[in-house]
Amino acid sequence: MRIQRRLRSTGLALAASASLVVGGVCALAPDAAAAGDTRDGPTVTIGDGSAHSYVTVGGDGTPTATGIRMTAAALDGLTSAADVPMQMFRLALPQDAPETVFDHLTVDWNPHGHEPAGVFTKPHFDMHFYMIDSAAVGEITPMRLDFIPRASNVPPARYMPAGYAPAPGPAVLNTVPDMGMHWFDSADRIGPGFDFQQVLIAGSWDGAYTFMEPMMTRDWMLTRQSVEQQIRQPEAYAKSGYYPTTYSARFDESSNEYVVEFGGMVLRAAS
Repeated sequence: MRIQRRLRSTGLALAASASLVVGGVCALAPDAAAAGDTRDGPTVTIGDGSAHSYVTVGGDGTPTATGIRMTAAALDGLTSAADVPMQMFRLALPQDAPETVFDHLTVDWNPHGHEPAGVFTKPHFDMHFYMIDSAAVGEITPMRLDFIPRASNVPPARYMPAGYAPAPGPAVLNTVPDMGMHWFDSADRIGPGFDFQQVLIAGSWDGAYTFMEPMMTRDWMLTRQSVEQQIRQPEAYAKSGYYPTTYSARFDESSNEYVVEFGGMVLRAAS
């Protein structure tokens, strides 16, 4: 999330031997990937370490979780240059895994934090789990002639997580280029005085629910604490696919990695 950048710049068919079509892309059928294992995406260098995506596969061949594994060394050697507001690292999902609703992931390092002032100004990571492809994300720019109407097109409440709401003010001013509009859980009471350590945010663009975003400070990660919670669910889903019901972040001592995961995947049908 980088609010300071704002305005700068079908039916579902499923059978044992069939594929699931999600967002127009053919997902692997259950027998197309080995069941009961973990598939890893390509490794990307971050700081002095690295990160990669992964998808876990259940015994029936369907996805059970997807997430990011980031080595402990990735928190070292990161830029703190005053002229670098953010570094983005794109993580492709493993091609040989069954598909979830997620298209690709990014890890964004914010060395100076970002707006709102006094809320998210600590050095931290934003981890976007996008439900649209990178080309669609790249089209979220105020340079396009239809940016104002598309940014102002807020999704129907039933398609966004229950209890979430966008920041106060016009939607167009709260839409971040190359990301979208950010929504906050009202239970978190995000605002002046909020003690930002880690939080889960949702996002939208042009009338659609487009990403889930864990945010966590570098200092919080260094404590190697854990968090696990149920994800607030929408009343309905605009796109069919496997959606997560749980979110967790922890440090895996055995592999010396930070693990950020969306799990408890459930197949949802568009309605």
